[in-house]
Amino acid sequence: MDPQITFLKMMLKMSAATLLYIVLTALAFYLWQKSRKTTGTKIAIGLFYGLCSIASNHLGIDYGMMMLNVRDIGPLAAGLFFSPLSGVLAGTIGGLERYLIGEYAGIGTFTHVACGLSTFLAGLLSAVMHRKIYRGQRPSVIHCLLTGSLMEVFHMYSILLTRRDEMSQAYFVVRECSAPMILFNAIGLALCSAVVMKIAGEQSGFRLRKPSAQVPLFNYFQRWLLAGILLLFMLSSLVSFAFQTRISLENEEVDLQTTMRVCLGFYEEHDEDTTLFRRQLENQFVIMDEQIMLIDGKTSVYSSPLEPVQRALSGADMQLVRKNAGKDCFQARLDCYYGFPFLCCVERLDDQYYVMVCRDLDTVYLERDSQLYENAFSSILIFTILFLLISWLVDYIVVRNVKEVNRALNRITNGKLDEVVDVRRSVEFSKLSDHINATVAALRGYIDQAKKRMAADLKMAAAIQESALPHIFTFGRNEFEIYALMNPAKEVGGDFYDFFFVNADTMVLVIADVSGKSIPAALFMMRAKTSIKTFARSGNGPAELLGNVNRVLCEENQANMFITVWIGIIDLPTGRMRCANAGHEYPVVMPIGGEYSFVKDRHSLALGIMAGIPITEYELTLRPGDRLFVYTDGVPEAINEQKEAYGPERMLAKLNTLRNAGEKETLTALREDVRAFEGAEEQFDDITMIGFTYFGPGGSHGNAADADGKPQEQGITENSK
Repeated sequence: MDPQITFLKMMLKMSAATLLYIVLTALAFYLWQKSRKTTGTKIAIGLFYGLCSIASNHLGIDYGMMMLNVRDIGPLAAGLFFSPLSGVLAGTIGGLERYLIGEYAGIGTFTHVACGLSTFLAGLLSAVMHRKIYRGQRPSVIHCLLTGSLMEVFHMYSILLTRRDEMSQAYFVVRECSAPMILFNAIGLALCSAVVMKIAGEQSGFRLRKPSAQVPLFNYFQRWLLAGILLLFMLSSLVSFAFQTRISLENEEVDLQTTMRVCLGFYEEHDEDTTLFRRQLENQFVIMDEQIMLIDGKTSVYSSPLEPVQRALSGADMQLVRKNAGKDCFQARLDCYYGFPFLCCVERLDDQYYVMVCRDLDTVYLERDSQLYENAFSSILIFTILFLLISWLVDYIVVRNVKEVNRALNRITNGKLDEVVDVRRSVEFSKLSDHINATVAALRGYIDQAKKRMAADLKMAAAIQESALPHIFTFGRNEFEIYALMNPAKEVGGDFYDFFFVNADTMVLVIADVSGKSIPAALFMMRAKTSIKTFARSGNGPAELLGNVNRVLCEENQANMFITVWIGIIDLPTGRMRCANAGHEYPVVMPIGGEYSFVKDRHSLALGIMAGIPITEYELTLRPGDRLFVYTDGVPEAINEQKEAYGPERMLAKLNTLRNAGEKETLTALREDVRAFEGAEEQFDDITMIGFTYFGPGGSHGNAADADGKPQEQGITENSK
């Protein structure tokens, strides 16, 4: 059969066998994902792949006089993708069966020891890699490709090792089988890995190029180490090939020249009679593997490998004979031997006859090629062991220490400045640890100093903010009682309150809450407070006042901060209060003799969000004895340890228990109630309150009850502004 057709059939059959393994692996892994990973399941996987290996033993692919298979994919897949137990069990079953059918059934006897050993070791290797190298994770496609290749390299090498008694036959088997066996087992295992990762929803980890910042140091080292080892392997193989080629040629030239001298000696013994010399060649002179030819200078040749054969020389052959007679050995393709290459030596006997001794080049290079295969396989295995050993040493000595240093640095960068780096497996790492520790110690010192400076600055800022708030609650007047307090969540806060007179009979009450906390909120608060006081003293009503303040705050507000404000301007002789609410909490009022309740006033947008917003103004009329309470959202939104809010209902209930208390006592008791509710939970927002009681002109506690003794309702009317 045509060798090309034979090769094509082999490739198709090996592809089909490999594809079948891939399909079976996909099915097994799909079921594995849905099953419990018990010992019984692992044994079942091992038995399944063991049976697959047995089937490969008996359903091999014919390739000339060889039988090819992809048996080793089974134990490798079982151990790498499932469990170490599965891999060992599959390798043991497949390897033992391969040995037994060779030893006792005469199937593949020549390679049964090597094949059985390689299949068993494939299962053992996959188990070790699963546990020690990949630590239960699935290997990438590239790793599986390399693992499958190396396993089959060992398979071929073991044939050469176990058949030292028949090296020619072993070399022939390896030469014919190595390429397809290595190729299909490696590609099959790699494709199994790709399918398994697809089913598991994982990435294969294969990218031709990653950004340098994403490549670990160990991977860089492995790449360069692998490149260096491959370069050394290729150089050593080329040098060995050239050396063995030269040795083989020189040895064969010596053998051919020796044979030629023997032939010439016979020729001389027969008195240079070509007829007698020819008979000697035909009947007695036999040398194994060498072709000895007595060539008629015109048309014919007599050859004596084992028996006389008459051949016809082409014109090209005769030209080579005449050209190289009496010269050194030469290589040529002889038409009389179907164009196969030979190493030849020619001497002229007389005017008509030549004698030529030759040997085919396949025989000349047999020892070289067999040694080349053996050296290549052994070098690959040795270089692989060196690669793994060096990689492990670098990982153990360098990479692990670097990772430990990085873990410590990560904890330091996350704020754990008491972390101490203590990696001291070498002088270099000891110095690195000491330098990092010294740097962190210096950093702690700088941070402590910065904290002290910041604490001092915050203390001063808090004092400035505190001084900006009114703390005198008596004015030598008896028309009202007022009290206020503010407790910032941080050192300084964004809440503020204010009350002041714009004339002898008009008083302004303000409470506000700035978005955010700490220094930025305090600065924005001071800006808003100043603007409110300025526009209030200009005689503006609440709506116009807040509109002007909003315009000022929207200018150059790059921080996009805003403020909620409630403002009331009360005419003390009449109790008439003009109010406006810019996104703030509802005020609370208590008519004399009644209970605290919310005034559901109409809100405008908070100030600072956008210019030109409309501000709604409304009125409250306070009668002698009526009380007003305004606050920020830090009161109802206070949180306890169970993440429950204090809430407006609880606030009203507490206020109604304090209806007969003075304003200072009321606000202080409410603050303590909120603090008790919070418990160990940290205050997260500023708490600000104002309490105001209206007594009327002359300080009279007038009775706001009607004739039936019921409290009169407060009048709330919206201004059209």
